[in-house]
Amino acid sequence: MHKILKHLLAQLCLATTITGVAFAADTDTKLTDRIDAATAVIHELAGTPDGIPLWVAGKAKCLIIVPGYKKAAFVVGAQYGQGLATCRTAHGWSAPVFAQITGASFGFQAGGQSTDLILVGTNHKSAQDMLKEKVKLGGDAAASAGPVGRNSQASISALANAEFLTYSRSKGLFAGLDLTGDYINQNKDDTKAYYGKDIPYAEILSGKVPTPASSRHFHAAVTQLFATRKASK
Repeated sequence: MHKILKHLLAQLCLATTITGVAFAADTDTKLTDRIDAATAVIHELAGTPDGIPLWVAGKAKCLIIVPGYKKAAFVVGAQYGQGLATCRTAHGWSAPVFAQITGASFGFQAGGQSTDLILVGTNHKSAQDMLKEKVKLGGDAAASAGPVGRNSQASISALANAEFLTYSRSKGLFAGLDLTGDYINQNKDDTKAYYGKDIPYAEILSGKVPTPASSRHFHAAVTQLFATRKASK
């Protein structure tokens, strides 16, 4: 009887271990897929004629990219999007952290089609707001639908006080989008899972954490697009 119980316990431990490994692998795949999708949004943005204006790119202090997965990234009931955030430091763009956008305004802007979101933080306060667990756009942080067109100079004075300029891309159409009332939330669980330990957002976004190999292509895409636009200003 003792041997049977010992055998059953060993089998249970093995099953638990296998389940844990499978769960970790599934989590890793989910996060790397999200990184790949966010990178694709950046590449597509680079090829859009009516993209982010040069002066906006030059002012960018932080970025939040929320790719609109067609499978399950946008949930009808919850109305939220999962994405990545990075901030510009003295030595270039930081390693990414994971973030969420929650609210009712963006979920289905194109007749139920998923929508990519791009939020551009344009000043120091936007970078500070990124360190908060939850920020309300239009409340805690001034936000406005961003202007489009690479050489656009329109509405610069009107948007000068906006901490975040917000954009959407759906079916190849890139446009400013009003996200007033929505929330930016830190996704600490996914960030911890990705880095393997609990690291404060301030440490990552300030550039103190090296960019992991699995997100270097995202980092390179952001660096190329925004560095080029800043130099072209």
